[in-house]
Amino acid sequence: LLAAAAGHSATAPTAELDTGRVVGVQQGNVAVFRGIPYAAPPIGELRWRPPQLPASWEGDQAADRFSAACPQDTTLADMLGEPLPPLSEDCLYLNVWTTAASAEARKPVMVWIHGGGLTLGWGHQRGYDGAHLARRGVVLVSINYRLGPLGFLAHPALSAESNDGVSGNYGLLDQLAALEWVQRNIDAFGGDPDNVTIFGESAGGTSVNALMASPHADGLFHRAIAQSAWVTPTNFARLEAPLPTVASAESLGEDWAASVAGDGADLKELRALSANEILASTDSSYPVAVTIDGWFMPASSTARFLNGKQQDVPLMAGTNADEGTMFLDALPFATVTAYETGLGELYGPLAQEMPKEMLKLYPAGSDSDLVAARNQLITDTWFVQGTQDMLVGHAQLRAPAYQYVFTRRSQTLPAWGSHHGMEIDYAFGNLRPEAADATDRALSDAMVDYWVNFATTGDPNGTGLVKWPAYEPATGVYLELGDQLRTGEYYRAAKLAVLNELRAAWMGAVGSDD
Repeated sequence: LLAAAAGHSATAPTAELDTGRVVGVQQGNVAVFRGIPYAAPPIGELRWRPPQLPASWEGDQAADRFSAACPQDTTLADMLGEPLPPLSEDCLYLNVWTTAASAEARKPVMVWIHGGGLTLGWGHQRGYDGAHLARRGVVLVSINYRLGPLGFLAHPALSAESNDGVSGNYGLLDQLAALEWVQRNIDAFGGDPDNVTIFGESAGGTSVNALMASPHADGLFHRAIAQSAWVTPTNFARLEAPLPTVASAESLGEDWAASVAGDGADLKELRALSANEILASTDSSYPVAVTIDGWFMPASSTARFLNGKQQDVPLMAGTNADEGTMFLDALPFATVTAYETGLGELYGPLAQEMPKEMLKLYPAGSDSDLVAARNQLITDTWFVQGTQDMLVGHAQLRAPAYQYVFTRRSQTLPAWGSHHGMEIDYAFGNLRPEAADATDRALSDAMVDYWVNFATTGDPNGTGLVKWPAYEPATGVYLELGDQLRTGEYYRAAKLAVLNELRAAWMGAVGSDD
């Protein structure tokens, strides 16, 4: 590592991988390697198949440019105000930031899994730059994984051709392949393969949740951080049989295939479609779901956690106070009457009492109350409830868990409050200077310390930091990350107790094999 490559600048860093040598770029004291292939291109006959090993090469391969992003529409790029990168199905690449001078450094490794509803995003968004975390002593890896129907399509024909008799979850299998690559190669960047932390936000938190619940991830990571994990009764689907909350993954896939290629289209026809044709006929609302396939995902991740069958590794999990402000359009009710009627339509066919109870939990006495009610309903049901399941279930295991609640309100988007995704720049140390004051900088410094300490030892605590107690169901203790750092207890506990009862009525007792 950091040796000069023949024909390159004397400062160009190199790393010897199991597939060949890569040449990165030097940015101050950080060596950056961009666009390293961790799997073969999932194109042609490899579309909708588990990822395959990447090909080897002779000589030096440049790792100085980020790869294409996986196919997606412009929704996230427009929201971020960033250009959408070039798109290609050939997108299974990762990036590495390190300050290690040799393979003997054995620094803790952090592997970032991006969000975007499993349909959007890429590993080199502006906020994911790993230079700051690398300077704080870790080797940072960010990855791409297949998205939308290309990453999560389940279909009877795909299940029939599979050696394991299942389909779907290709994007999650990509993440497994990236973690296997880390085990084989991260020592070349000074990282310790025996000290790997996975972390991700939103759909990245969903991915952390799923990887912890999957027996196939055993031994591939040693700590986990789930930031605003999106885990609901509707984004996990059984392979063949419906749940009360969602159709089977295969039937969702059959409906999608018919919509893009006509009834009766076979796999050859589906694989002949270009990525652009698929994008043109699939909007960002594609009903992507983690498939409960009995193989990668033996049961729902909620059941796996509540039964104590997840990976027994230290866990950090938390949410932001105003997750729902970004998603208010999901409950597009402008009047109290429309809100009450809409909740009845949303929940009524599944459990007649649920709309009434939801209105008690999230009341709106006037039209002006609707934003707050909708925000908190989405925050609790999309993010807080699933996070609480992880924490409660993890208390059965030996490894500790730590809960946080991020409450710093946005100074640039005050109407959004402590919005979804806001904590990312703080945890990466990537605050925009023009939008950060002394409070923001102090909070970011503390969060970076907590995250790096956790990745290093499995305990976020350290000198000079407010003590962060481990989570226990008896106390419900959490750390508030906001204008001040302080502990609290039983975050949203009363509402969560009712939500859990309603969920059981809606979809059956959670904790069963489903």
